[in-house]
Amino acid sequence: MKLISADASPFARKVRVLLLEAGLADQVEIISVTTTPFATDPQVASANPLGKLPALLRNEGPALYDSRVITRYLDDMAGAGLYPSARLWEVLTLEATADAVMEAALLMVYEHRVRPAEKVSDEWIEAQWAKAARALDAIEARWMSHLSGPLDMGQIAVGCALSYLDFRLGDRDWRAGRRALAEWHETFAARESMAATAPE
Repeated sequence: MKLISADASPFARKVRVLLLEAGLADQVEIISVTTTPFATDPQVASANPLGKLPALLRNEGPALYDSRVITRYLDDMAGAGLYPSARLWEVLTLEATADAVMEAALLMVYEHRVRPAEKVSDEWIEAQWAKAARALDAIEARWMSHLSGPLDMGQIAVGCALSYLDFRLGDRDWRAGRRALAEWHETFAARESMAATAPE
């Protein structure tokens, strides 16, 4: 199999972390591409008509896309238990929350990267940050016991989301007022799978 990915993509990083945690790294070739909403890489467009990363090219069957689809597929294939049935709905909800943080952060980055300076909307940027901040507050208030439990895909997603905030929006200081989450992330970011997938 082949994973179409980009080093800086937090969604693709989720999959790469899973590959390492599930022992599948030697079964999936990573194809790194550069793509934007205005200049979609042909490999990405061929695998995913939406032009988004990541996409998984399988040996049999159509390509899979959307990180949550890919991670569920790979977890099932490996029997890694990162979507445990006893906590499935909590894991899926936490993963969706983390993905929403990534999406909001990505929209903030794109607002500056792909729009002319005179058309950049500060109100739009702050609205996206408000979404991310509410999600982080909810994780701090409601999800710390889950984050401290056995490894699952919700934890991986949160770890990748927080690391992406550090990577692209470090000036926002997401740690302020979220001590427990900051301490958790410091430990989680040191995992071998996280260190191995950190963007340059």
